[in-house]
Amino acid sequence: MSTQRLAELPNAVLHLIEKASGPVADVGTVNAGRNSAIAARVRTTGHTLFVKGLPLDHPWVWTQKREADISPYVQAIAPELRWHVEADGWSLLGFDYAEGGHADFTPGSPDLPAVMATMTRLAAIPAPDIELKTMPHRLRTYVDDPADLSWFAGNSLLHTEWNPHNVIMSGGSALLVDWGWASLGAAWIDPALWLLWLIAHGHTPNQAETEAAAHPAWDLAPPTGLDALARVQHRLWNSIAAESNDDWAKPMQRAAHAWDEHRNTPV
Repeated sequence: MSTQRLAELPNAVLHLIEKASGPVADVGTVNAGRNSAIAARVRTTGHTLFVKGLPLDHPWVWTQKREADISPYVQAIAPELRWHVEADGWSLLGFDYAEGGHADFTPGSPDLPAVMATMTRLAAIPAPDIELKTMPHRLRTYVDDPADLSWFAGNSLLHTEWNPHNVIMSGGSALLVDWGWASLGAAWIDPALWLLWLIAHGHTPNQAETEAAAHPAWDLAPPTGLDALARVQHRLWNSIAAESNDDWAKPMQRAAHAWDEHRNTPV
C-alpha cells in the first residue's frame, strides 16, 4: 500500500518545522518513495533537512516512531535524526539532508561494493533494546509449512527494505534511509532480500547470489532456509503486485519468481 504524497506542506506542518529548526527558507518535494504523505527537502536558516511525515491517524504512523527509536543506533550508516515531533495531527521526522543520488543496482555498477560495505557494517551493530518486528512474524502468512519460519529467526538487526531509493550514495559511501521496517532475524536475510532487487535490475539469480555472497553471514545461510525464503518472497511479491500500482512491484514479482525457480526447481 502506497501513501498519497502531498504536493505542498500544510501550514500546520510548516509551523512544526519552524518550531523545531527555525524559519523555513525553501521547500522542495522529494519524489522517491511512497510510504510518506510528506517527503521534502527543507532548508532553514541553519540546516538543510529531509522531513518525512504521516498523519497521526495513519495506519503506518508507527513506522515514524520506529525510525526515531532506531536512529541513535545507526548513525554511522544513516543520516542523523535531528528531531521527531508529534503534534497538530502530524508525526514528523527531521533528518540531516544527505546529498547524493540513489544507488545503481544494475550489473557492474560501481555502487555495489559500497552498498555491501554498509550492509556489512550494519551486520556488526548489536540489536538495540527497542521494539522491533521479527522476520518469522512478518513472513508468517506466506509459508506453506509453519516450521519454515524457524529458518528466519535470529537476533540480528536487519534493514529489510532494499529498494535503491532507500540507499543514498554520498561521498563514495552508501547511507541507508527509511528504517520503518527494521526487524530482527537471521543475519543472512538482508543480503538475501537485497539480491531480489539486483535481479529486478538486471542480474541473473546466479549473479545476484554471487554479489550477496560477499556478506559475512552468507556462508551461514542454510540452503534449506534460502530455499524457504525464496518461496516466501515469491508469494509475498505476488500479493504485493496484485494490489500495488507502483512501478517496482511487477519487476520485483518477476525477480522473486526467478529466484524461487532458481532455488526450488529440481535439476
